[in-house]
Amino acid sequence: MNGRDVAFTALFAALTAVGAQISIPIGPVPITLQVLVVLLSGLVLGARLGFLSQLVYVVMGAVGLPVFAGFQGGFAVLYGPTGGYIVAFPIAASIAGYVAEKTGKKSGMLGGSLVGVGVIYLLGWLRLGLFLGGDFQKAFLLGVMPFLPVDAIKAGVAVLIADRVRKAIEIG
Repeated sequence: MNGRDVAFTALFAALTAVGAQISIPIGPVPITLQVLVVLLSGLVLGARLGFLSQLVYVVMGAVGLPVFAGFQGGFAVLYGPTGGYIVAFPIAASIAGYVAEKTGKKSGMLGGSLVGVGVIYLLGWLRLGLFLGGDFQKAFLLGVMPFLPVDAIKAGVAVLIADRVRKAIEIG
């Protein structure tokens, strides 16, 4: 990695932390801008650096830095009801980035973003279901359903932003 890669990786880890604080509490899982930034990290940085930026974010929070929603940090957050969503961020960024690298088209970027969101939902739903004592139906109703339209919009916005950013800068 060169200095530019390190800087962009750190920037997207920091942007994810900022996105976590822009939050609308609607139950055990708040609406935040994290998903938008996670997708952007993959779409702009590519699979490898997108993954790394989100891994840095997760590790920062796990060691106690207050980067998760509500200025929380620590391993307990990862073990809590929203932990599955957070752990999925590096995977989602990598998927979105991989598809963006392979297709270079907006439709491919959108498809990769939606698959990335699906991974976030899957891991988040599973963790929330376990947290709710195995009530996966309730977990789906609380942790997935309310977010479907919002995250579809975030995926579209991420593609539009990433397309412009990728044209403006060259990340290697």
